[in-house]
Amino acid sequence: MFSQPDLIALAITLKLAFITTVILLLLGTPFAWWLSRTRWRYKFILEAIVALPLVLPPTVLGFYLLIMLGPNGPVGGLMDAIGGRPLAFTFTGLVIGSVIYSMPFVVQPLQNAFTSIGQRPLEVAATLRASPLDRFFTVTIPLARQGFLTAAVLGFAHTLGEFGVVLMIGGNIPGETQVVSIAIYDHVESLEYVQAHWLSGGLLLLSFLMLIAVYALNRRFRPIQL
Repeated sequence: MFSQPDLIALAITLKLAFITTVILLLLGTPFAWWLSRTRWRYKFILEAIVALPLVLPPTVLGFYLLIMLGPNGPVGGLMDAIGGRPLAFTFTGLVIGSVIYSMPFVVQPLQNAFTSIGQRPLEVAATLRASPLDRFFTVTIPLARQGFLTAAVLGFAHTLGEFGVVLMIGGNIPGETQVVSIAIYDHVESLEYVQAHWLSGGLLLLSFLMLIAVYALNRRFRPIQL
């Protein structure tokens, strides 16, 4: 069964995934909306930056984030100058790294959902004197609900399985930065296969159930045609 350190690692992992997903939805929604509507000719550069974690080895991204967040890096140096604590090897550092690493899994589904809506529903709402903000909350968000669901689940599930980035930024500090993926690695390295099976199986089951929920709900809620 799960040991006390494993339960703590699981709690840290779920907390990290939840906070990361919330932050990405808050930041990614307006950014994805802008990407879906802008006609800026160089927006492909921003899209490439967002997609970079998809092709970049996690250890490479984690290394540069470690340099940036460390005491000699620009962010870590700024924190030290204002009397704060360097962000490397802290839970806050894990959140920053997870937000960057999971960004394409949230921004891209939202951008695709916003793009698929088209202009006509918004034009109809405009003829009814709805303000741009009203159109976004009363028309765009309901029509893009499948995109929000997919983005939230993919962002959460992807954060659950992070290894290279979190290991580089947070290290392996039990009770603070040790997440489930690192705990599994520790068990395997110590030949504790029973504990590794419990953690791996639990993570596999959770991820599978989340994906089943996404596909089931996407099948139930069909896009509204206007």
